[in-house]
Amino acid sequence: MAVASAKKIPKPKALDVFIWKGVNRKGKKVGGELSASTALALKAQLRKQGITPSKVKRKPKPLFGMSNDKKITPMDIAVITRQISTMLGAGVPLVQTVEMIGNGHDNGNMRKLLSEIGNRLKSGIPLSDCLRDHPLYFDDLYCDLVSSGEQSGSLETIYDRIATYKEKGEALKSKIKKAMTYPIAVLVIALIVTSVLLIFVVPVFQEIFASFGAELPAFTQLVIRISEFMQAYWYLGLAGIFAGIWLFKRAHRNSLKFRDKVDRAVLRIPVIGALLDKAAVARYARTLSTTFAAGVPLIDALDSAAGASGNAVYREAILEVKSEVSSGMQMNLAMRNCQIFPDMVIQMVAIGEESGAVDDMLSKVANVYEQQVDDAVDGLTALLEPMMMAVLGVVIGGLIIAMYLPIFQIGKIV
Repeated sequence: MAVASAKKIPKPKALDVFIWKGVNRKGKKVGGELSASTALALKAQLRKQGITPSKVKRKPKPLFGMSNDKKITPMDIAVITRQISTMLGAGVPLVQTVEMIGNGHDNGNMRKLLSEIGNRLKSGIPLSDCLRDHPLYFDDLYCDLVSSGEQSGSLETIYDRIATYKEKGEALKSKIKKAMTYPIAVLVIALIVTSVLLIFVVPVFQEIFASFGAELPAFTQLVIRISEFMQAYWYLGLAGIFAGIWLFKRAHRNSLKFRDKVDRAVLRIPVIGALLDKAAVARYARTLSTTFAAGVPLIDALDSAAGASGNAVYREAILEVKSEVSSGMQMNLAMRNCQIFPDMVIQMVAIGEESGAVDDMLSKVANVYEQQVDDAVDGLTALLEPMMMAVLGVVIGGLIIAMYLPIFQIGKIV
């Protein structure tokens, strides 16, 4: 008995970008850039839109492979997700929605990505499968939610939830980066200024002090020794900094144990740790709310929340919750056993489980904690500004005092 094998639909070949010119139905000259597999395919596409093409030319590749096309960022994905949600809500068909957003996008890489997805959609492939071909931009959670929307016939509603989830997530990331960037920038500037003073300014004073013929104060001698070390071995210090950064990045990228240790250590940092705690809870609540509302089973939703938590401590705690929920325990009790989630979050989940509105309660929790993160970032920035200025003042002021102490002593003797 012959078994019919399922036909595998081949992926379309890579698309090229073409520059085209033509005349529309009103006789007006038009032009632009579009992605297509061949020039003939592009001409056929233009004719379908009522445009008579007069010139179609493959866009030349820039010299040395450099391109003006920008990298596709998570924020770009959040923006097109909201655009798809809006257009589906307006009743625009999915294929046309993807084509319109792709054709109107400024970024050539995004145009190419959406063209590939659009061509696969025209072949009859579900959107979730089209998105799974691009895991760099659409993670499993995104694709699973889209698949859930396709199966339930509520893609428009699901896309609205995904758009909200992506926007909230990117806003949260932006706030965390804002909190971290300022102190790092100030410390780097302080290091550069201190190094310049030690390598170039202190030696000038050292030559002046050599003519005094008197013993220098202990503080001044210490600064001069540090200056001499910096002059002799500055390249070793610079190489050490770059090597340390490179080794840290490599270990963080390749070692799960190292990443977990860093995550645990970061949560113990005063002020910053509390901020990251709130951010992790906000991500957990937002992810669980979005997936649960989309009809994803609770166990799968907890898996997604663990992956999206952004911290090893919370990932392990959420997986522990998943294990206990799988064995029949209520989620609020499993969360309480972890001894890491705030009481307010546990109580809200308990109320949600009793009322059958867990997704709504978790959405409220996410809103509360996202607002707390926002307030904490503003407070941290306000706190760090005077602290960083004080650090700069102590370091640079200390160097200046060390250099002027011998001059003050000579003034007293005279």
